[in-house]
Amino acid sequence: MKQLRGFLGLTGYYRRFIKSYGSLARPLTDLLKKDSFVWSENAELAFNRLKEVLSSPPVLALPDFTKPFIIETDASGKGIGAVLMQQGHPIAFVSKTLSAKQQALSVYERELLAIIFAVKYWHHYLSMGHFIIRTDQKSLKHLLDQKITTPLQQVWLSKLMGYDFEIVYKQGIENGAADALSRVQSSSLMALSYSTFDASIWKRVQESWNSDQKLQTVLQNLKAGDTHPRYSWNGNALLRKGK
Repeated sequence: MKQLRGFLGLTGYYRRFIKSYGSLARPLTDLLKKDSFVWSENAELAFNRLKEVLSSPPVLALPDFTKPFIIETDASGKGIGAVLMQQGHPIAFVSKTLSAKQQALSVYERELLAIIFAVKYWHHYLSMGHFIIRTDQKSLKHLLDQKITTPLQQVWLSKLMGYDFEIVYKQGIENGAADALSRVQSSSLMALSYSTFDASIWKRVQESWNSDQKLQTVLQNLKAGDTHPRYSWNGNALLRKGK
């Protein structure tokens, strides 16, 4: 029952993007009624259908690097969860179970750990510009202004140096998605994002070489027969470390 409430909390958080959400979820919401929890074929179908909807467009979207990213994080007694978002749409989900040592940390430290984990995990999205972190731990709003009291906090805070971000407080009742992810019972890291191949991306990459003076110099030298410790030219593409 507790796991079902968590799952419905996660799916319901994005219900505005899910057509006929109430009808899809009805077999599961009916199980929440008193003495009504009997897992049936209809419940299984609804469960799988909601998972499918939640992990595909228009709920799960592709990132737009011209717009700011938002991270929502949460920590429970046994795990941490986070959602990477833009304009209300999730870009990616991630959930991780805490070790026994991490579970013994204070609530403040577990919430801080959730932020550190999410920022480092999605570094490739966040390193280029300003982003917002939402947490239901109100004291973390003043993280950068607080006096660091433990060596552990000092180490963790140093991991955020170099990023351009602000921390915003969000009430726990409004942080349903990250809260549900933090309570997932699993012994491993779980992550989900949506990706698709854009046929025009290769052309855009090639065109970008023309406006990059450094790469132009590298290209000219490679085509002239010179070698480079990191770059190579295969006659069609400029490779960095073979990629």
